Amino acid sequence: MAAARHLRSGLPLLRAHLASSESAAVAQVSRGFASQPAKPTGKDIKVPEALYGGTGNYASALFLTAAKANSLDKIESEIKTVVEASKKSPLFSQFIKDLSVPKGTRVKAVTEIFADAGFSDVTKNFLAVLADNGRLKYIERIAERFVDLTMAHKGEVKVVVRTVIPLPEKEEKELKDTLQDILGKNKTILVEQKIDYSIMGGLVIEFGQKVFDMSIRTRAKQMEAFLRQPLEF
Repeated sequence: MAAARHLRSGLPLLRAHLASSESAAVAQVSRGFASQPAKPTGKDIKVPEALYGGTGNYASALFLTAAKANSLDKIESEIKTVVEASKKSPLFSQFIKDLSVPKGTRVKAVTEIFADAGFSDVTKNFLAVLADNGRLKYIERIAERFVDLTMAHKGEVKVVVRTVIPLPEKEEKELKDTLQDILGKNKTILVEQKIDYSIMGGLVIEFGQKVFDMSIRTRAKQMEAFLRQPLEF
């Protein structure tokens, strides 16, 4: 299969690409993937990686609060439920985006809705703060960044592989083994495959801040740029 051939030929390149900047790159990635303490205390709880911007600040604050309450998994589940609700319910989606709704009405509605749903105090209070500050419309992005923090806290590394056809099990294992060697045996590699016809073939691997592009689309662009260069005689 084409994807398999591209992966087999690309894995040595991936290893070399990562190893060439190992001390800098691995240090950068590792900072975001600290192992999770069994019973965190107020002194040793910290955000596993720095997030910036408004959504990053909210996600970091939620992470610290949830970690101190030993409720990271529960809070993550509840926040994901809110995001799913916003996707499935046009009315709820419109509500969280409509800033014309008075602040008091937003806060009251959110508090009552999620109290009835049996949500934890941490999640209810967090959503009330978002409603009060007019930031509920960013809940999906905040949730994504919060999940990034919980994964980093547990030593999990999410790897997104884009191909035009599903990656065979054998090639997926080869990829995971290669990344495991680079990132360390104490990391849990989670591979998410995505079908992306726009890459035209080959594959694109993304994890942390790294992108390893072995797509036919990119190679075609590189070839086009090369052919457009003036000839020297």
